[in-house]
Amino acid sequence: MRDRLRQRPGPQRGQLTGPNPTDRGKKGSKIHLIVDRQGLPLSVGISAANLHDSQALIPLVRGIPPIRSRRGPRRRRPGKLHGDKGYDYRHLRRWLASRGIRHRVARKGIESSRRLGQHRWIVERTVSWLSGCRRLHRRYERKPEHFLAFTAIAATLICHRRLTK
Repeated sequence: MRDRLRQRPGPQRGQLTGPNPTDRGKKGSKIHLIVDRQGLPLSVGISAANLHDSQALIPLVRGIPPIRSRRGPRRRRPGKLHGDKGYDYRHLRRWLASRGIRHRVARKGIESSRRLGQHRWIVERTVSWLSGCRRLHRRYERKPEHFLAFTAIAATLICHRRLTK
C-alpha cells in the first residue's frame, strides 16, 4: 500500500503547480504603473510574473519624472500614494514617509480593499488601455528592454490621446 502511494504522480499534499505555492511558477511579465488622478501613466515598469508587487514600488516612485507646474518649483514626487494590500509592508511605509509622501495602503487582515476601489479602478482602467495595444497583449520580445520600450510607447500614446481631447 505504501509503495502505491509513493508512486502516485502529481503534486504532493500542500504543493501547487510550481516551485512556490504563492506564485505557482507563473511565466511571463507584469506591467507596473503609477498613474495620476485622471489615469495618465507617470511611471511604468515591468517585472517577471512570479515576483511580488511590493518589489516594484521603490523603482516606480523613483522613476517619476519632474512635473512642471504653473507656479513654483517642479514637483519631483507625488503628494499622496494609494496602494492595495500587496504594498502593505512596514519598510515600504517607512520609505514613503521618509520621502514625504503620504500613503494610503490597505492593511492585510484589517481593512477591506473596497475603500480603495474608486482609486484602484483608475489604475485598472489604464492597464486595460495598455492591454488594448496588441503588441503588449502578448509578449513577442525576448529582451525586457524592448518590451519596456513598447510599454513606454503605449503609455505615451495614452497620454497623447487623453491630453488632445
